Amino acid sequence: MGIGWIVSLIVGGIMMVVIIVIAISLERKYIVRENGKINYKKTTIFLRWNVFDTLTIVLSIYTILCVQSLNMLVSSGQTVENPYVQFFTNQSQVWVTVDILYLVFRVSNTMKSIKAHWGDELDDEQ
Repeated sequence: MGIGWIVSLIVGGIMMVVIIVIAISLERKYIVRENGKINYKKTTIFLRWNVFDTLTIVLSIYTILCVQSLNMLVSSGQTVENPYVQFFTNQSQVWVTVDILYLVFRVSNTMKSIKAHWGDELDDEQ
């Protein structure tokens, strides 16, 4: 394992710890749980812009920069033996995956919240 992979794993680990700390504090403060399940009717955080959405935008920009840096390095003839190529390859894969998972999670929770808040009204109109 090259030095680029190791540095990337350390950077990714630190960033994941920061994200998890923010997510846990956000969940404890704003998510209403009853009997272990989220009460989407009382939880309004999914219907508005929150700090985690801002963090996701920042991560998406970072991901784009990593992918573009990797593209420039590979286009200039660098190979996987280069530590920067190793770093940007690993960072790009990790953060694209995290961004996509968050998007799926966010859309799912937003749809459940919309249904909990306005589902009865929408059903009555039909």
